[in-house]
Amino acid sequence: MDVRESLLKATVKVFAEAGARGATTRRIAAEAGVNEVTLFRHFKSKDDLLETALSALAQLVADRRLPDVPSDPVAELTEWARDHHKQLNKYRALIRKTMGEFEEHPSLCACTCTATTKIASDLADYLKTLQLSGLASPAFTPHAAAAMLMGALFTDAVGRDAMPDRFPYPMKDAIDLLMPLFFNAIGLSTEKTTK
Repeated sequence: MDVRESLLKATVKVFAEAGARGATTRRIAAEAGVNEVTLFRHFKSKDDLLETALSALAQLVADRRLPDVPSDPVAELTEWARDHHKQLNKYRALIRKTMGEFEEHPSLCACTCTATTKIASDLADYLKTLQLSGLASPAFTPHAAAAMLMGALFTDAVGRDAMPDRFPYPMKDAIDLLMPLFFNAIGLSTEKTTK
């Protein structure tokens, strides 16, 4: 891993632990195993470093796409949901920290929200494709359905440890419990479809 990558990875870790104020350049440099002079050779300011690190992570997370042409919607959506849920849970501290600092650092929240916007748009496009191909009901709005699914996954993955009583089922069962409800809501047959 090169120095720039190490700094970006360290920035995400330190920001998730300490927020913008606690993510000092000294602490980030130490986490990356470099000195502050090296950090400032790569980034012009702490804000530049934070925004670059969060934007790079958002782009990485948002690159996971559903297929353009559905072949097995139940399997494809289930795999997508499992992966999305896993990513949300992995980065839950970072997500909560970013949201908690929205008022003071809106640009940092905007960096991470680019991923959510792209993911929601891609999911809505996939759901619209299902409708157009007759695999799902025409009686729902794809963006609303995408928001519903993403909201359920977000709440479970990010809020579970903060509100354990709200989730009486194990996290490992979440997708298997949520997805049939979603499939029913969009009128998607759970029988395997092939083209």
